[in-house]
Amino acid sequence: MRIAVNTRLLLKDKLEGIGWYTFETLSRIVAQHPEHEFYFLFDRDYSEEFVFSKNVKPIIINPPTRHPILWYIWFELKLPKVFKELKIDLFLSPDGFLSLASKTPSIAVIHDINFEHHPKDLKFSHSKFYRRFFKKYAHKASRIVTVSDYSKQDICKTYNIQPSKIDISLNGVNNSFHPIGLQKQIATRKRYSDGKDYFLFVGALHPRKNIKRLLTAFDQFKSATNSSNKLLIVGAKMWWNNELKTCFDQLTFKEDVIFTGRKSLEELNALYSSALAFCFVPYFEGFGIPIIEAMKCGCPVITSNCTAMPEVAGEAALLVNPFEVNEITDAMIKLNSNNELRAELSEKGQIHSQKFSWNATADNLWKSIETVLQEC
Repeated sequence: MRIAVNTRLLLKDKLEGIGWYTFETLSRIVAQHPEHEFYFLFDRDYSEEFVFSKNVKPIIINPPTRHPILWYIWFELKLPKVFKELKIDLFLSPDGFLSLASKTPSIAVIHDINFEHHPKDLKFSHSKFYRRFFKKYAHKASRIVTVSDYSKQDICKTYNIQPSKIDISLNGVNNSFHPIGLQKQIATRKRYSDGKDYFLFVGALHPRKNIKRLLTAFDQFKSATNSSNKLLIVGAKMWWNNELKTCFDQLTFKEDVIFTGRKSLEELNALYSSALAFCFVPYFEGFGIPIIEAMKCGCPVITSNCTAMPEVAGEAALLVNPFEVNEITDAMIKLNSNNELRAELSEKGQIHSQKFSWNATADNLWKSIETVLQEC
């Protein structure tokens, strides 16, 4: 069979959530199924590291999809022609975008539909496109794959989709994450936080990540405890806006907030492993991979009590209301002062994280692919 895959988010040194999902699942699937041909569809020059095996044929389709008009051109005008020319049997889209103009059977991986609940979190043009097309994509798809039970229920309710059409393929976690020894922890703190204990956040500064309330909670923590702790924010400074800048400028302890930028997996592992706690309090997530990454490193976790995060964290984290700054502050104070609680959460987290693997994610995604191929 000939399977076309939307791989436009496989960007060298710029992999984010969906990009990592695509990388981890497809690298396994194409190697395990040499009997099928995979056509990886890129919208710009690609890195050879993403051509995972001999049964992968990379194709560049212009134009680069940088805004909604180009999304429409790429998916509705360009892809149908490619599918017809290559006689594609199935189209797999790890970011959920489909071609409504094509009759090729398709699988949409819809990670979450935050844009339906918080449209103002995105640029107006992007939000308008998502809200206009994703319901159509959901109904067009032969099958839908999503990453949590929360997202499945949300898609069913919001788009009036039958549950039997949606498969759950939980996200995995990179095998390189693991605890490190005490001396390496000391060296990491010396390198990043002047040797002081620190709370850690990993991710983009997207509005739904709730950075403003996290910063305010940390400032309150500092005032309440008079501690020397730092807050490290790891990730690209995209989405930094006037609202965040104003919040940051008004902090009493802004000199204790450190923006590190993006870090390699090795550095990220050291940062997780050396942190006092991981503070991840978005108000919306379809999954939340950093929760599991932190747990795998033995780092105690504070996360939100809403959307998919309680499902992902299980009984191995402190849950807080992300809209209540005082709850976030109280959780920080609790973990800072309670060594036994930190040790308990560290142990529970390492055990819980073993439930998640990219091998299982890829296997479950392949089952969905097989189901559609059998119907072709």
